[in-house]
Amino acid sequence: MKLPWLTPVLDRHGPLVSVHLDTTRTDPSAASELEARWAQMRSRLAADGTPSALLAEIEESVLTPSPLGGRHGRSVFASDDGILVDRVLPAPPLHESAHRGEFPQLLPLLQLIPFAVSQLLVVVDRAGADLHLRAPENPSIAHGPNGLGEDATVEGGHDVLHKASVGGGPQHGWRADNFEARVEDSWERNADAVAEAVERVLRTRNVDMVMVSGDVRALGLLRDALGRETRERLIEVSGGSRGAPLDRGPFREEIGRATEEFIAGRQRDLAERFHESQARDGASVGGAAEVSQALARGQVEELVFVSGHEPAGIEELLRAALATDAAVSALREETARIPEGVGALLRWRDGTTPSNSIGSMSGDSRRE
Repeated sequence: MKLPWLTPVLDRHGPLVSVHLDTTRTDPSAASELEARWAQMRSRLAADGTPSALLAEIEESVLTPSPLGGRHGRSVFASDDGILVDRVLPAPPLHESAHRGEFPQLLPLLQLIPFAVSQLLVVVDRAGADLHLRAPENPSIAHGPNGLGEDATVEGGHDVLHKASVGGGPQHGWRADNFEARVEDSWERNADAVAEAVERVLRTRNVDMVMVSGDVRALGLLRDALGRETRERLIEVSGGSRGAPLDRGPFREEIGRATEEFIAGRQRDLAERFHESQARDGASVGGAAEVSQALARGQVEELVFVSGHEPAGIEELLRAALATDAAVSALREETARIPEGVGALLRWRDGTTPSNSIGSMSGDSRRE
């Protein structure tokens, strides 16, 4: 994943403050617990020299209730002049932290990359559709800002929608057939309008996951109207209905299940891509020293690390990757086995590129 929105942090000289906090408020006691945890962080940051005005600004950000439901977190990066990046997280950080130093503390944020899934949910009926866009920094598809403008609701404009009996006898059969043909034509034209809006959103937005729900017949017509590439991306979730709340229990659970399956599949694909690259001469390297050398030479296309098993110098490797416009991806512990918990897919190699064979490293238990 590329992270251009971190540029204001990476381009700034220290001292820099990094705060990573679980801001979930799912029960009445959560607010007071959050205030207590932040108070401890604030005290440590103040002792390290953080200006009181900056601490007050960060406090206002992390303690102000968010309209987003469910479990989520927040990462704040700041210089002494003010906040540089304030990001809502799609899940709480694995480890809360508050740090002030010459460089930003990136790992608690980047460990959550697997959960950073952008989604487009399309709820259809035979008249049109409602489109909902969820960005990684807006974890709730029901309450987060949509930002789709005129594409948020699509009304096909063809309103002959319901089939009905016309007349009473066989002499009226041709009229009934004609009316039913007009109804079918209206449904198809409305599906075309929805498909056009969906394709427009996908052309202009970076969307990882496309979900569809709603009327069964309308879903079939929408699939027929979409391009092949978009059709292949569709994930159907049951229970959606236009005008109904998106956060009602069963439908919310369906979206959650589909999202978890998508994340798990993407993790498997990344792990397989890395391990397959081990069979290709020089396509990847594993281990902290090898990755550091490749980063120094600008060879890294994508840095991959295993959350919870990162080497001691991971922060430096992450900064180097982002500074050389490399993508950064995190794998869950159970997904992959990479030497020292860090590897890299390479842009190119030459004769001095270190070995990329995990098998050749297996004699060193520290690299397992």
